[in-house]
This record gives sequence, structure tokens and C-alpha cells, in this order.
Amino acid sequence: MRCPYCRHPDSRVVDSREADDGQLIRRRRSCPECGKRFTTVEEAVLAVVKRSGVTEPFSRTKITTGVRKACQGRPVDDDDIALLAQKVEETVRAKGAAEVPSHDVGLAILGPLRDLDEVAYLRFASVYRSFESLSDFEREIETLRAAAAARLEGTAHAVVNAETRTK
Repeated sequence: MRCPYCRHPDSRVVDSREADDGQLIRRRRSCPECGKRFTTVEEAVLAVVKRSGVTEPFSRTKITTGVRKACQGRPVDDDDIALLAQKVEETVRAKGAAEVPSHDVGLAILGPLRDLDEVAYLRFASVYRSFESLSDFEREIETLRAAAAARLEGTAHAVVNAETRTK
């Protein structure tokens, strides 16, 4: 790292700390030439590769905007949408890649959105997966019903097992 005071091409790291929930690293540096200290801030940049091949920086705001459109008129508040966007960003960053296909970002949105609001999920999925007919909606609704039935069945089994253990 070049010293901002004397332009010496090297510096020594004195201290490193995480900031902004681990998204940034603040480094305290010292110049061996002039002895002055300065701080640098490093940020891991995450890029999204669109279908067209264009690369753009990851934007939590774009996720929030898209999900908010899908949730329009639904009983979902802004805090839930912000939390969903944070989960999506964490999921995408956990992959450890500097560039992520936009398809992976969309998939990361679908799961939490399904849990948040099924109608909003259908709206988002219809655009994301390019539904072209009523049968596409029907197929997705059947998938949602099957998942809901499986959850209910799992809950019923858990209740029965809990009652059996207490007897």
C-alpha cells in the first residue's frame, strides 16, 4: 500500500479490525519511510453477472425493490423485506465467489420469499421463471400445496411423538 504522505510504495500493517458486520476491514498502517500512520478500508466487492454477460455490483437495494413490488398489497412490512434482502446477501456471499450469476441471486430470493408470503412468492416466481401460461401457475401452486402438506404432516408427527414420549 502506497503511503499517502510520502508516496513510499510499501507500508506495514499495525492493526486490523472488522467493521460493518465483517463486510469491511479497517487496517491501521505505518510507513517505514516517513513514520506516519494512516488507515485503509478494504471491502470485498461482490459482482453479479447478468444473463447478457454484463457485470454490475451486487445491490441489496435492487433486491429490496424487486421483493417490495412482489409484496405490494400484501401484509408484509419493510423490516421483513430488509431482513430477507440481508439473508439473500449473506447466502450469495457465503458462496465465496467474487462474481455470482444473477440466476443464483434469484434462487436465493425465492426460498425466503416463499416463507415470508406465498402470494408474493408466486408473483416473483412468475416473473423470474417467465411463466407463460396458467399451467405454469397451477404447477407452482401444486408444489406450494405439497410443501405445505409435508410441513403439516411433519408437525403432526412431531406432536404425536412428543405426546408418546410424555406418556
